[in-house]
Amino acid sequence: MKKIVLLCASGMSTSILVNKMKEAAAAAGKDYEIAAYSASEAATKAADADAVLLGPQIRFSKDKIAAELPGVPVEAIDMRMYGRMDGKGTVELAEKIMKG
Repeated sequence: MKKIVLLCASGMSTSILVNKMKEAAAAAGKDYEIAAYSASEAATKAADADAVLLGPQIRFSKDKIAAELPGVPVEAIDMRMYGRMDGKGTVELAEKIMKG
């Protein structure tokens, strides 16, 4: 099972997107563990993730978070995708960065 972690300022705003992602993954027959946390929890909650996605409000932290998570691909979610709560598109973004 692949683990996808979303990080945002407090861990709250991404919870709706996590649910949309879980729905999209299930509809596609994919078994992913998807969770959201505060960016301050990156080192403890995302160190074993297969992909880490950042909410647009913390995209400026990408380099810092990537340095805390060696070997884990980190990418910011596009603001439009985030605003639309596009679960399918966000799952596809995670899959893209997992492939390298």
